[in-house]
Amino acid sequence: MIGERLVQKVSATRGFARVAPHVVPALDRAVHRLSRGRVLLSAQMLPGVILTSTGARSGQPRRTPLACMPDGDGWFLVGSNFGRTGHPAWTYNLLHRPDAEISWKGHDILVTARLLEGAERAAAWQQLLAFWPPYAAYQERVDREIRIFRLTRR
Repeated sequence: MIGERLVQKVSATRGFARVAPHVVPALDRAVHRLSRGRVLLSAQMLPGVILTSTGARSGQPRRTPLACMPDGDGWFLVGSNFGRTGHPAWTYNLLHRPDAEISWKGHDILVTARLLEGAERAAAWQQLLAFWPPYAAYQERVDREIRIFRLTRR
């Protein structure tokens, strides 16, 4: 597990937060496309999905590779934005148009997203911190509350 700890330590750094948003999603999209939906590069460390949401302003489909935490019959998505100041665009899209689609392990699944708040968010946050401890470092670096969504099948 030393490799996992090293990846967690590196991913919690500010340097990673500056570089990763430009590199990781592009690599994920390319590998996902080349493997015909069977492989996500980042999912080698964390489970991941390709979220296809509808642009809040544009109305156009937006494909975003994201880490996720499976939870029973659904998934949690965390709008950490690698610990950068603003909320990621995909969170605005889900707030305005919660019906979306994910590619999960090579299967396309229609989902509905719900923003978690209050006690439900707090409970999910504790689960997420146990799942991926760097989320704590991301939250410490920003003034905003990191958004957490629960996806369920439609």
